[in-house]
Amino acid sequence: MTEKKIEVLLSELTLKEKIRMVHGDGLFRTGAVERLGIPSLKFSDGPIGVRQEFENDYWIPLGNSDDYVTYNPCSSAVAATWNRKLAYEAGKTLGEEARGRGKDIILAPGINIKRVPVCGRNFEYMSEDPYLTGQVAVPMIRGIQETDVAACVKHFALNNQETERLWVNVEIEERALREIYLPAFEAAVKEGKVLSLMGAYNLFRGVHCCENKMLLEDILRKEWGFDGMVVSDWGAVHHTEAAGEVPVDVEMSVTDNYDDYYMANPLLAAIQEGRVTEDALDKKVKNILRLMLRLKMIDIRTEGNKKDCSLSEEKADANQAGTVMAVNRTDRAPGCYNTKNHQQTALEIARESIVLLKNEEERLPLKPEKLRKLLVIGDNAERLHASGGGSAEIKALYEISPLMGIKTQLGGNCQVTFARGYYVAPKDVSIEVNWQKTSIDEEKAEDNRMESREKNDQATVAKQKELRDEAVRLASQADEVILIGGLNHDYDVEGADRVDMSLPYAQDELICAVLEARPDAVIVIKAGSPVSMERWMDSAKAIVWDWYSGMEGGNALAEVLFGKVNPSGKLPESIPCRLSDIRTVSLEEYPGVLLTEKEKEKMSAHLTECYQEGIFVGYRYYEKYGIPTQFCFGHGLSYTTFAYHNLSVKREQTPKKKEQSVWVFLEVENTGNVEGKETVQIYVGKENPGVNEPVKQLGGFEKISLKPGEKEIIRILLQPLVFSCWDTEKNGFSVVPGKYRISVGSSLKDIRLSCQLEI
Repeated sequence: MTEKKIEVLLSELTLKEKIRMVHGDGLFRTGAVERLGIPSLKFSDGPIGVRQEFENDYWIPLGNSDDYVTYNPCSSAVAATWNRKLAYEAGKTLGEEARGRGKDIILAPGINIKRVPVCGRNFEYMSEDPYLTGQVAVPMIRGIQETDVAACVKHFALNNQETERLWVNVEIEERALREIYLPAFEAAVKEGKVLSLMGAYNLFRGVHCCENKMLLEDILRKEWGFDGMVVSDWGAVHHTEAAGEVPVDVEMSVTDNYDDYYMANPLLAAIQEGRVTEDALDKKVKNILRLMLRLKMIDIRTEGNKKDCSLSEEKADANQAGTVMAVNRTDRAPGCYNTKNHQQTALEIARESIVLLKNEEERLPLKPEKLRKLLVIGDNAERLHASGGGSAEIKALYEISPLMGIKTQLGGNCQVTFARGYYVAPKDVSIEVNWQKTSIDEEKAEDNRMESREKNDQATVAKQKELRDEAVRLASQADEVILIGGLNHDYDVEGADRVDMSLPYAQDELICAVLEARPDAVIVIKAGSPVSMERWMDSAKAIVWDWYSGMEGGNALAEVLFGKVNPSGKLPESIPCRLSDIRTVSLEEYPGVLLTEKEKEKMSAHLTECYQEGIFVGYRYYEKYGIPTQFCFGHGLSYTTFAYHNLSVKREQTPKKKEQSVWVFLEVENTGNVEGKETVQIYVGKENPGVNEPVKQLGGFEKISLKPGEKEIIRILLQPLVFSCWDTEKNGFSVVPGKYRISVGSSLKDIRLSCQLEI
């Protein structure tokens, strides 16, 4: 029925009208066909909330008072909850707010693998592990799409760095592609039933991703059966004929010359001259119309005859009754934004995302009733982060800073003093406003790693020392000291990668000086990607990892610090000791090497990067080669303790292909004095792994809540995929027979129980 409707409306469209539908006619909308009632598709960034309104043709905010929205915790924070239900609720908030603002597609979630810890856009992504990424992304997609808004997973594929993001070519072996970089996208398509997908900026095997037949047609359309809509990243199309023939359905960009886009007048000319087939264009239009029908944007009827136009065979009769038209549906969800429910969801995610990294001598939680003088140090204690980061920026209805959260939590019986501690120079707003306009300028896209986002002149050095000395002096006068540092969106930002993992703004010197004066000071790091803590980590008794945690982040952090909430976040990525410990860096691959003259003849790229580390990304590499980390994957402490008992496994035959699934059973007990949440993690690896096999990899997890003394028996399903690897000869996954070690624990390194299983 649906496909017949689409065919009938398609037949009414002229060639020029079809062209109008497949490219931008505004910075965030496609062209409409008013003659037939076909509306524009309206997009919005992003993974943290619905972006503010811009003028149609310029990157200038309208300045309205009606586009303030809920500011959600960043994608890394959602993943750190290891809570599928909260991921669903995060998606539902995004969807309802997008629909409430009149949008059709929300450009989220971002599910690229965190391959290098200095990628400027890592805070928008979820994890270094493909399984965890998929397990968080799928419920988020479902939450978004229940609201009659399309999720748009991005960026497909291998968009793992910001350096030369439009002009870096990725070469990778098939096994690593299939086991690390594609599984979350496949899960989004097959399990999440995602309705739209965004192509990436970079090249893959010599061809830009938005023009790449292997990615978009062979894998996405044919192998995975995706019949949704594919949109380019903004400015990611470079050739008319290539984009015309592959299944990228909509071209968007950052400039206002819409008729000159590659899939606008140039595509029209290419079809008229026979260089691109009209059939290829028709497929794009069908995907767009199918999306509109699924989102309840339109129905397809015959004007003058209110019956649904369902029929290709009745087309002649329908045309006699009137013209086939797209008409607005009245049953589409209206959406809503800035609701109390959305704010509560943001708070709950923030609470469960905070990771307690270290807590010697039970320094935390602090006791509010004993506090009379508290010193809070650090620019990040007062800084608001919603409006930064690139296209993830949010015009938040409000944002509770850590300092405000602490003060409101303690009330007036405690004197809270603030010392900035380190100096962050104000931004040049005139440069920031229109950064999108130049973001795809090839001449400005050479090596955009950030050498520094701060001045290092004599005046700045003096200012840092002045603020540091003040903080140390005040520290001796307080009952307790909390230092809140880390990164900000000068460093966690779209379009640039950090050059190393060091803390900016002379923070290491500050933290070392404060800990020397007050060894009991609590250190909080707020960031969206790993930083080096080597200089002071051993000296600190308590370290808390906070993220860009949304509008309620300050309240959530205060609740954790003072014990109102028991922390339950787990790291969704490893925190390595230094950048040189990363395999791709030690191999001198990242950020790529200049093309040879022969390569330049074959592709339009600046750099080529070979992913020679293969499947050994993140913890898989550190485990395999015995590389120590500051904090391991899955790590996160609690104010209570948990005991694991009675591990057992049971194999279950699946009807399909005689595959075996494995159920893992165990009992978990809260052996401490307060209620808490624990994420039980299951890792699977060969007893004697070969050279090309990981020591272990995440195969399942479950988050539970237990009161003191309470026990719960849980069961976790391990899919056949965890016992499989990509077989290049068979072009598919094959179960690898052998003896496996099933390891159950609270983190990658904190394994409590294990057993052997033969497959």
